[in-house]
Amino acid sequence: MKKRKILSFLLSVAMISALAAGCKSKEETKQPDAETPKQEEPAKQEMDKTPVTLTFFNADLNFDVDFTDDIAKKITELTGVTLKITHPVGGDTNAIPLMIASGEYPDLIYAKGDTSKLVDADAIMDLRPWIEEKGENLKKLYGDYLERLSYSPDNNAIYTVGTNGVSTATWNPSGTFQLQHAVLKELGYPEIKNIYDLENAIREYKKKYPTIDGQETIGLSLMASDWRWYITLANPAGFALGIPDDGQWAIDDEKQEAKYKFTVEGMKEYYKWLNKMNAEGLLDPESFTHKYDAYIAKLSSGRVLGLADANWDYQDAVKSLVSAGKPERTWAPLAVVVDETKYKDPSLKNYGYSGGWGIAVAKNSPNAERALQFLDWMASDEAQVLLNWGIEGVHYKVENGKRVVLPEIQKQKNTDKDFSKKTGVGLYTYPFPMRGDGAKDSTGNYYTANSEEIYIANYNEAEKETLKAYGKRIWSDFFPQPEELGVSKHGQAWQFNIPSDSDLAIIQKKADDYMQNALAQLVLGKPENFDAAWDKIQQDLKNMDIEKANADMTELTKERIEFWNK
Repeated sequence: MKKRKILSFLLSVAMISALAAGCKSKEETKQPDAETPKQEEPAKQEMDKTPVTLTFFNADLNFDVDFTDDIAKKITELTGVTLKITHPVGGDTNAIPLMIASGEYPDLIYAKGDTSKLVDADAIMDLRPWIEEKGENLKKLYGDYLERLSYSPDNNAIYTVGTNGVSTATWNPSGTFQLQHAVLKELGYPEIKNIYDLENAIREYKKKYPTIDGQETIGLSLMASDWRWYITLANPAGFALGIPDDGQWAIDDEKQEAKYKFTVEGMKEYYKWLNKMNAEGLLDPESFTHKYDAYIAKLSSGRVLGLADANWDYQDAVKSLVSAGKPERTWAPLAVVVDETKYKDPSLKNYGYSGGWGIAVAKNSPNAERALQFLDWMASDEAQVLLNWGIEGVHYKVENGKRVVLPEIQKQKNTDKDFSKKTGVGLYTYPFPMRGDGAKDSTGNYYTANSEEIYIANYNEAEKETLKAYGKRIWSDFFPQPEELGVSKHGQAWQFNIPSDSDLAIIQKKADDYMQNALAQLVLGKPENFDAAWDKIQQDLKNMDIEKANADMTELTKERIEFWNK
C-alpha cells in the first residue's frame, strides 16, 4: 500500500458516550481547570444575522428534527440561521455515495467515516484558511489542539470540526457490563469482578425469580442484529480483556502494533463464556434477531437482569423505569473483566483530544460563508451554555454565581426519554464543536450540565443505595483510574478515516461483515462444537489476509504517534 494512500485518515476525537458508539465516550481527560492551550486569536468578525436556512445532513441522527423547539428558536434569534436537518432512513448507508454521484450536497455534512469519500470527491472545503482568518471562537475552543484536526500527517487541511468535546471527564462510565440494582441487593451486594461472578449472580437471581411482573426473566440481553453489534457483542469482549476502545482493533502503543482484535489472546475464552451462557438459558435468545425498539421495550419492562452496552444506548429504558417507579430495575455499571488478575477495565482510559470526525462545509454551498460563521458561533461561550443548559429562567437559574438546573426541568431530564427532542436542550451539542465535560468558562461554571456534583445529586434511590452499600460516592470510583491506565498515544482507532478503496478498508469491511454473522453462530452453537468453530473463524480471517490489514493499521498507528509527538 502506498504511504500517501494509507495515511489518508481523519484524526480522532475523545468522548461518548456513543455512543456510540457507538457510539459517544467516555474517558477522563482532566486538564488544569480544563482550559485549552492559548493561541493567537484572529480579529473579531461581525456576524451576519440575515435570516437564512442551512441544510444539514447528520449521518448519526435517527429521528426527525423540525428545528422549532425553544433552543432552535433561540439559535435562530441569535444567528439568523434555521437548520433543515436530514438523516439516513432505515439504516441506509448510501447517502454520501448518492450525494457524490449527483454532485448535490447540503450546506453542512456530518458524514462520520465517509468523510474520506467527500475529500476524494473534492466535495468539501478546507476550513483552515477561514478559521485562521475569521474563526475566533473555533480557535479559542481548540487552541493548540487545532493542529490535531489536520486530515493526515501529509495533508494539513482541516475538513471538519466538531463531534466530541475537547475536554472529557467520565463521571458516568458505561462499564463492561451492567447489572440490575435489584439483583445486587438480593444477593447482598457481592463483589463482581469477572464474567464468572456476573454469570453466577444472574443464574442465582433468575433461578429464584423466574418471572418479573408476570413475564419471563431474561438473564443477559445483547443488541446484535444491527450496527449495535459493535457496542454489545464486539466492544465488551475487548473491554473484558482490558483492551481500550479502538473499535475492531487492539493497539499496543509501546510496541506500536495493531491487531484485528478478534485474533488476540483471550477472545476465545470470552466468547466461549457467552456460548455457555446461551446453552444454560442465561442469554436472551433474541439477542441476535430482535430490533432496537423491541430491545428497549424489553429493557423498559424491568425483566432484563444484565446488559453489555454503552450507557447512552439504553438511557430511554432507564428513564422509562424511573418514571414507572422501578429504579431498582435500572442497572449499575460494573468493571468486569475475564480475569481481574490479568486485566483492567479500560472504561476511564484517557484517549486525549485528537480531532477527527466532524461537520464539513460543501464546496458548492451557496451559503458557505454563513455556514462557516454558524460553526464558529456554535463554538462560542454563548452557544455552549445555551446548547447545554438551555435558556436562563426557563431551563436553569443562577444562584450565588452558579448555574443550577430548575428542579422541574431536572425531573423531566431524569424521567422523560423525549426531553431533548421536546426542549432542544442537549439536542444540538453533538456533532457540533464542544468544550466538553469538565471544562469551565470564565465564571467558573461548567460549560455542560454534567459534573460530579450534578450526577451525585440526581442518582435515583436504587443507585444511592447500591453506592452506599459498596462504600462509593460515584460510579467512577468502582473503576481503575485514568492514572492507572495511561494516556493513549494514538487516540482511538475507530475514528481513523481510511480511504474506502484501500486494502485495509476492504479487508476490514469484509472481516467485520463476516464476524457479525460468525460470532452469532458461534455463541448460539452447541458447546461441543465451539472449539472447531473458533478455529474455523481464525483460519477464515487469515484467508481474508487479515495479517496485511494488521500491518497496514500498524503503519497508520506509527505515523499518527510520530505526528502527535513532533
